[in-house]
Amino acid sequence: MISHLLERCTYPPAGTAVNCAVSGGPDSLALLVLACEAGCRVTAWHVDHGLREGSAAEADVVAETATRWGADFEARTAPCDPGPNLESRARAARYGVLPEGVLTGHTADDQAETVLLNLIRGAGPDGLAGITPARRPLLALRRHESWAVCETLGLEPVRDPSNLDPAHRRNRIRNELLPLLCDIADRDVVPIIARSAGLMGGIRELLDQLAGAIDPTDAKALAQTPAPLAQTALRRWIQRETRAEHPPSAAAIERVMAVARNEARSAEVGGGWRITRSAQRLGLKR
Repeated sequence: MISHLLERCTYPPAGTAVNCAVSGGPDSLALLVLACEAGCRVTAWHVDHGLREGSAAEADVVAETATRWGADFEARTAPCDPGPNLESRARAARYGVLPEGVLTGHTADDQAETVLLNLIRGAGPDGLAGITPARRPLLALRRHESWAVCETLGLEPVRDPSNLDPAHRRNRIRNELLPLLCDIADRDVVPIIARSAGLMGGIRELLDQLAGAIDPTDAKALAQTPAPLAQTALRRWIQRETRAEHPPSAAAIERVMAVARNEARSAEVGGGWRITRSAQRLGLKR
């Protein structure tokens, strides 16, 4: 089974040093084990947010698995308080202590959930492309296959009770919406959504390449550029300069386009940042 799954994974060549983010859940344990089986030199990184009683002990599950497969192990803490936007805050805290380029155990099921989450918040090509394949070697695998890896090898994954909490929108998509869509379609829709995300990812890459030739500070050029390219150039520029986690909203970009067309003098783009226009040039200030 392991060799069959590895054929669908995208690990780097054997001998490559890789870092794996491993929570102790089935997906991340499979990520760790398959990375070792692929011949990579693996370091498993566990991050404890302190959100559950006894969560520190979950690192032991990861450490024992790493030792069993000959991987190195590192543990970090990144405390998060319960409250609004917990998933987003925990993710930011986690990546703040993990090494750059760390691999994660996202599967095709995670991809489908992410696309649907982005769809209901009104995302464009970026959001509908879902999770970027880079650093996600398991993106072609299914969640049940991660569980199968653990069961076959006698691993006992950590069970996170928050994955059943309907207060988290992703859980409702996972446990309510996706089963309903499968019932309506009379088929498993996860591969369909994941395939659509891949197609949209190609479109996103093409837009990025074409938008790279556009100067997003040149108001006149922006106003004369086809809207999808102008919008892409602005999103990339603003996100890069503001170092925001997500690109500006469609509404914010349309406000900036109004400035480029000289229909407005300035525009708010979020986070206290503002676009202004002077002598046909757009400027970003706070």
